[in-house]
Amino acid sequence: MMHDVIDRVFDAVYIVMIVRVFLSWIPHNPYHPIIRLVMQITNPILEPFQSLIPPVQGIDFSPMIAFIFLGILKSVIMSFI
Repeated sequence: MMHDVIDRVFDAVYIVMIVRVFLSWIPHNPYHPIIRLVMQITNPILEPFQSLIPPVQGIDFSPMIAFIFLGILKSVIMSFI
């Protein structure tokens, strides 16, 4: 049961991260409540990686690093359950 809960939480975070990536490609209203929620969820995850790896020619690689980190974190957590 706990395995399923953790799996679903990580899946939800992955989906929100993908939405954030798509939002970076299209014009959007940063004050829309849904956009603000996406940013509030993803900023704490992405900001540490953004400070370590600055954008290269305008391309932000922090989401890719965050996905790798989250995958490793999920595997570690799942190994203890």
